[in-house]
Amino acid sequence: MIFFLILLSILIALFFSNFFSKKNTIISEDLLNEQIEQKNYNSNIIKNVNYESRDVRGNEYIIDASEGQIDISNSDIIFLTNVKAIIKMNNSEDIVITSDYGKYNINNYDTIFSKNLKIYYLDNKITAEYGDFSIGRNSMIISKEVIYTNPDNILKADVVKVNIETKDTVIYMHEENKKVNIKSIE
Repeated sequence: MIFFLILLSILIALFFSNFFSKKNTIISEDLLNEQIEQKNYNSNIIKNVNYESRDVRGNEYIIDASEGQIDISNSDIIFLTNVKAIIKMNNSEDIVITSDYGKYNINNYDTIFSKNLKIYYLDNKITAEYGDFSIGRNSMIISKEVIYTNPDNILKADVVKVNIETKDTVIYMHEENKKVNIKSIE
């Protein structure tokens, strides 16, 4: 009888020690897998990003960012931080664009700029919260709290569309009953 009690005690001890060690192993494996996934996610971050491209007309487009993160679902897209872009036109002065964030397509060079957008061209400055630049469309669409300034005027609007090649500009409000606000600087 004592033999059976000792044997039963040993079996129970082995069962519980084996059960708890497997549980710890499972927890350790889960933690390791989570760390590997986190490492893979972080490996998509690129520091000091720089892309340069030319369109068919020979205009040059340079984009720099302090950091870029490749979109996991589409490797052609890079999310940028602290963005500066320079558009060097053959037939005119450079256009400089800065923003806090950007979304850059490495295939067609289309770029979306967001938060604290600033565009400089000659003595013109545009500030806004959103900009959509497209070489293929040959345009820049600027929206959300747009303020356009030059030495003579301050203009407030919902949207400014600029043809990059011709510099033709369309300025408008989303709602028909609202008007573009223009103030002369004296």
